[in-house]
Amino acid sequence: MAITASMVKELREMTGAGMMDCKKALTETDGDMDAAVEVLRKSGAAKAEKKASRIAAEGITRVAVDGNKAVVVEVNSETDFVAKNEVFQTFVQSVADKALASGLQGGKDGEDIEALLETDIKDDLVEKIATIGEKLSIRRFEKITGDIVVSYLHGGGRIGVLVAGEGATDDAAKEALTNIAMQVAALNPEYISRADISQATLDKMKEITIDAAINDPATLPKPILNGIFDTALAENKLSPEDTAILNEKRNDKYLFNFFSEAAKPALAAIGMADKANIVENKIFKGLVEGRISKQIKDISLMDQVYVKAEDGKQNVAKYLESVNKNLKVVKFIRFEVGEGMEKKQEDFAAEVAKQMGQ
Repeated sequence: MAITASMVKELREMTGAGMMDCKKALTETDGDMDAAVEVLRKSGAAKAEKKASRIAAEGITRVAVDGNKAVVVEVNSETDFVAKNEVFQTFVQSVADKALASGLQGGKDGEDIEALLETDIKDDLVEKIATIGEKLSIRRFEKITGDIVVSYLHGGGRIGVLVAGEGATDDAAKEALTNIAMQVAALNPEYISRADISQATLDKMKEITIDAAINDPATLPKPILNGIFDTALAENKLSPEDTAILNEKRNDKYLFNFFSEAAKPALAAIGMADKANIVENKIFKGLVEGRISKQIKDISLMDQVYVKAEDGKQNVAKYLESVNKNLKVVKFIRFEVGEGMEKKQEDFAAEVAKQMGQ
């Protein structure tokens, strides 16, 4: 019987076994799905079947470095207890070593995982699931190369960072990039520098900043806020109570503490209706530019304040320049265990009640 891709897919979804294992089992059983499941169970390839629906959002990251190339991997478990197990940690390190030796690049979104699993890593994973008794998942890996590459693990591997640099390869450069890796672990930048931020992203950032400012009228510059107040009074946009408060306490710096809950959205609506004029206001433009600059300092590595800066002001770019003017960061990778994943919510009271039949 001809074994189709849809049959392999169906068996894989039923058992959690690898594609090649599924195809082999179907070939061996001449396409009999139930018999193929039994073959996989007996071989151990489907030992993880009952665990497939569980949430594995704990785990660790590990790195492997070979000269000017390195890899970071994330492998998940169901519990933090298993993540601290030596057998599990040794397995994760072996995954990192094999990923580095492979010709696969990987990526933050799990690229090349299927190809990596089709090596002997798949068999090792199945064996560890059977031994440890939890769902384990190789979530992602990613390689990096450069003139110089450093790695850093934080929190026992909760966060794994790789940094690649160029322009210098001496011990001072290695120490500097290791410090930068610690910076990446701590402050989680999204870009190396502001030059890496696309115009589309900057435009969206500006749009959001403008709307957020106008929708929070209490933070607007006084001239703009007064214009909104004048419109509110002229067009009776506020309740009688809020109108009386505005007339009485207009210049009180705590004015918004006296308004009702309905006043703020009413004033924000007036501002948004006059958005075209507000965005052209010179004072407002300065406010927006200042807020965007602050956001960029948070997400751009080179613009962040260096965490070890003695003056508390030196940014990362200036720190690197002080070490070696030729030293540049060309790429960094940061994996944090479980980021973006659903976490298992424990309700011990409900579990006890369930066991007691309540």
